[in-house]
Amino acid sequence: MIKIRLARLGAKKKPVYRVVVADSRNARNNGRPVATIGTYDPAKDAATRLTIDAESALAWLGKGAQPTDTIRSLFKKAGIMAQFEASKK
Repeated sequence: MIKIRLARLGAKKKPVYRVVVADSRNARNNGRPVATIGTYDPAKDAATRLTIDAESALAWLGKGAQPTDTIRSLFKKAGIMAQFEASKK
């Protein structure tokens, strides 16, 4: 199954994450992701914390990629899940 999830980067105690599309059978940072669609930096302020390519995120959701719980909540805050639900109707 293809999942949209976070891959951890950054130094110890200073994480930075990439939002990647990857096979769920692979470990979090193991293997090559299918696509990288954005970044998430929890240390930044709320407005610039998440940078995401909304078009590719919607395309992967349309292809059946399942977001993890964390990604789902980030997408809801960014309005991507609302766009996806509207496009399904």
